[in-house]
Amino acid sequence: MDAQYKPQEIERDAQQFWDKNQCFKAVEDASREKFYCLSMFPYPSGKLHMGHVRNYTIGDVVSRYQRMQGRNVLQPMGWDAFGMPAENAAIQNQVPPAEWTYANIDYMRNQLKALGFAYDWSREFATCDLDYYRWEQWFFAKLVEKGLVYKKMSTVNWDPVDQTVLANEQVIDGRGWRSGALVERKEIPLWFLRITDYAEELLADLDRIEWPEQVKTMQRNWIGKSRGVELSFDIKAADGSACEPLSVYTTRPDTLMGVTYVAVAADHPLAKQAAESNSALSAFREECAQGGTSEAELATREKKGMPTGHVAVHPLSGREVPVYVANFVLMEFGTGAVMAVPAHDQRDWEFATRYGIPIEPVIADGNGQVPDLSAGAHDEHGNLINSGEFDGLDFEAAFDAIATRLAELGRGEVKTNYRLRDWGVARQRYWGAPIPVKYGPEGQTAPLSDEELPVALPMEVTVDATGSPLKRMPEFSELGDGWVRETDTFDTFMESSWYFARFCCADNQEAMLDERADYWLPVDLYIGGIEHAILHLLYARFFTKLMRDLGLVNVDEPFQRLLTQGMVIAETFYREAPNGAKQWFNPADVEVKRDDKGRPVSAVLIEDGQPVEMGGIEKMSKSKNNGVDPQSMIDRFGADTVRLFMMFAAPPEQSLEWSDAGVEGAHRFLKRLWRLVNEHLEAGEPGRLEVDALDDAQRELRRKTHETIKKAGDDIGRRTTFNTAIAAVMELTNAIGQFHKQSATPSPLDLAVAREAVEACVLLLAPITPHACHALWSALGHAEPAIDASWPEVDESALTRDTIELVVQVNGKLRARIEVPADADKAAAEAEAFAAENVQRHTEGKAVRKVIVVPGKLVNIVVG
Repeated sequence: MDAQYKPQEIERDAQQFWDKNQCFKAVEDASREKFYCLSMFPYPSGKLHMGHVRNYTIGDVVSRYQRMQGRNVLQPMGWDAFGMPAENAAIQNQVPPAEWTYANIDYMRNQLKALGFAYDWSREFATCDLDYYRWEQWFFAKLVEKGLVYKKMSTVNWDPVDQTVLANEQVIDGRGWRSGALVERKEIPLWFLRITDYAEELLADLDRIEWPEQVKTMQRNWIGKSRGVELSFDIKAADGSACEPLSVYTTRPDTLMGVTYVAVAADHPLAKQAAESNSALSAFREECAQGGTSEAELATREKKGMPTGHVAVHPLSGREVPVYVANFVLMEFGTGAVMAVPAHDQRDWEFATRYGIPIEPVIADGNGQVPDLSAGAHDEHGNLINSGEFDGLDFEAAFDAIATRLAELGRGEVKTNYRLRDWGVARQRYWGAPIPVKYGPEGQTAPLSDEELPVALPMEVTVDATGSPLKRMPEFSELGDGWVRETDTFDTFMESSWYFARFCCADNQEAMLDERADYWLPVDLYIGGIEHAILHLLYARFFTKLMRDLGLVNVDEPFQRLLTQGMVIAETFYREAPNGAKQWFNPADVEVKRDDKGRPVSAVLIEDGQPVEMGGIEKMSKSKNNGVDPQSMIDRFGADTVRLFMMFAAPPEQSLEWSDAGVEGAHRFLKRLWRLVNEHLEAGEPGRLEVDALDDAQRELRRKTHETIKKAGDDIGRRTTFNTAIAAVMELTNAIGQFHKQSATPSPLDLAVAREAVEACVLLLAPITPHACHALWSALGHAEPAIDASWPEVDESALTRDTIELVVQVNGKLRARIEVPADADKAAAEAEAFAAENVQRHTEGKAVRKVIVVPGKLVNIVVG
C-alpha cells in the first residue's frame, strides 16, 4: 500500500468501485430482515450546508452499520423541490423556477456523492417531477370522493408581498417569515383535509413509536385534547332585541360564576353584525386583521377590544354582562368566543384591568381564602367561593355539578375538543403541484377523473411578484364548456408527507404505491431537525393513515424511530455601522486571539488587521455569515475527515460547535490510522491466532480489541452515540501502537493478535470513514470489499480478566487504585485496599468506622 494517506485518490477510487458494482442498490428480499434508514430530504437551495452534512452522515453511518449486521438496507435520497424559495429566486434571477431548481439539484447531488453517502440513487426523484406529484393529485381526488376534503371560506394570514397564505408559525412579529411584509387577515376560499377526523388516533399512536419524548409532547400539545363544556349565552342587542345565542367552550366550567364579560373574535358573525352600525368598531375589526395569529404572538400582544353594545345573559344566574370584540380571540380556535373570567385567567385579567371591567374571584387560594388579584389572575384549581349552591366544591366536583345543571337547562354539554384544526392545503402561488379540481359553469365543483390526470404544471414560465401566473394563463385554466381548472397549488407539506413511501417503488409508472411499500415500511430510523417536530411529522403520520385507509399501505405509522440531530453552530463576528446595521464576517476571514485555556479574547479581520466584535456562538446561517462551505473542507481534507469530525465532535442530539482545530485533529487521526496499518503490514506476516498460547501482553490487547468491538457496536447500533464509539477505536489504535513498541521483532503470534486488532479498527470505522477503510481493508489482503464485510463478532472469552482494577476511597475521596484477582472476595479486596501506601497514610491513627465494598468497582473506607 502507499505509505502516504492521499484522501482525494482514495475517495475517488472507492466511489468508482461502489458505482461500478452498484453496491447500494436495494432489492426487496423477503428472506432477509430489512432496515429502512431515511434522512429528511433537502430543499435544493443550491449548496449543501454543514447541517445537511451532519444529518446525512448520521444516516449513512447507521445504514452502513446495519448493512454490516446483515440487514437488507434501503437508504434513498430525493429533493423537496416545490415552494416559495424557488419562486422568489426565479423572480430575482429572471429564470423559470424549474430551471433554477434542477440546476441546484445537479450541483447538490454531486456534493452528496463526493461525501460517499451510500444512497440508492436509482430511487431518486424531485417532488416537482410530474411522475411524482401526479400520484399526489390522484390521491387527493380519491380523498375528495371519500369526503375527506372540503373547501370553505377561511380567514387566513395573507402575505401581501409573497401573495400567499402563511401558517401561524410563518408569521413572526406580525410579518411574513420570508418577505418581512406586514401580514394581513384575509378571507379566501381554501381547500382543507380533515385531519381532525384522525385526531384521537394521531394522539393514541404516539405511544406506539420510539420517538424522543420531547417531540411526542410537542405533538400531544399541538393536537391538544381537552375535556370541557360547550355552553351558550343568550344575547341581547342594544335595542333589547334578541340575537342568536352565543356558544363558547371552556375547560374551566368551575369558574362559570365568575364571568364578568364575554369576548368574540373580530371575524365572529356577532362582531360583523355589530360593526354594521358602528364605524369605530368596523375600524377596530380592520385593525385586528393586521398581524399574525400564532399563540406566542397572541400571548404577548397588547390586549385591546371594543364593546359591541350587546349583552350576554349568564345561563345560570341570569346576570347580564357586556360583549366585547377582542384582538386575542380568533375564529380558528374553539367557537370564536370566550367566557371571560378575569379573576382566574391572566389574559382575561389584563383585558379587564385595561377596560375597568369587574374582576370577581370564585376560586379560593391554597389557604381557602379570597386570592390576591392585585398583580394578576389566580389560575390554579381550588374550592369554589362566591358561587352560590356550588360553594365549597373542588374542581372535579364543580365541573360535574355545573355541567349537569347546564345540561338540565338545555344550555350546555360535556365535550371532548381538540386544539388541532383541519389542514389548509391550498397555496396561491405558481411553483407547486396543481390541485386536481375543476369548477363548472353553474357553480359545480368536481375532482378531476383519472382520465384527466395528471395536471402538469407549465414549466417554462417566468414569474414576477404579482401573484401566480397560472391565474393569468387561460391555456392552463380553461377546459371548455364553461369549466375551469383550479389555479391554486398544494402546500409543499403535501409532497413531504408521503415521499418516504414513494421511495419504496419510485419506478412504478402505473400506481402511486405497490407491494414493495409493504416490504420496506415503516421507516426504521428517520433523521432530521427538531424544527420539523410538529407540522411535517404530524402531516406525514396523517398521510400514512389516509394511505392505509385507501388500501395503499398496511402500516399505521410512517417512522418507527426518530432521531432529531442538533444544529451545527459556529462563532460569529461583526462590525457595527454608524446607522446601527451590522456587517458580519466569515470566521475564515477572522483571526482570533485566545487565552491559555483556548477561550477567545479578541479578534481582528485578517484583511485589514482591525478589530471585529465577537457575536458569540450561533447556528450557521447566511444571515450571520458564519457558515463553512462543506466543499472547501472536502477539497482540503477529504470527505472522510469531514464525516469523522461530524460524528466525533458531539452526540447527535446535541449542538455541534464547528472547530477548525477539531477538523485538523480528525485529519491527523486518519493519517495516524493509515500509518499504523502500513507499519503493521511492513512488520511481517501474522501467524495463526492461538488463543491458548497468548502471553499477558497479547491477552491484554485482545481483550481491548473485543471490548472495543462490543462498545462500538452498542454505541452505534443502540445508543447512536457515534462520538464514544470513535473514542473507543482511538483508544484501541493507541493500544496497538504501544503493543508494537514492546518488541522490535514481533513474533508471528504478536502479529496475529495485532492483525485482529487492526482489522477491528478498520471495520469499526468503516461506516464512519468508508473510503479510507475500503482501501485499508483491501491492503490487509481481503478480496471481499469492506462494504460487504460483516461487523466483527465479540469473543466473550477474550473479555475475561485475571485481575480487575478497584478504586479505593477514604471518606469518599480517591486515594488509590489497586489490582485484585477477578474472583477476589470482599475480605481480599479490603486487605489489598488497606495495604496501599496512600491509603495507610490517610487512615493511620484513625478509627475505621465502616468499609464499603462495591464488587468490581470500589472500596470506600470511612474513618473518624
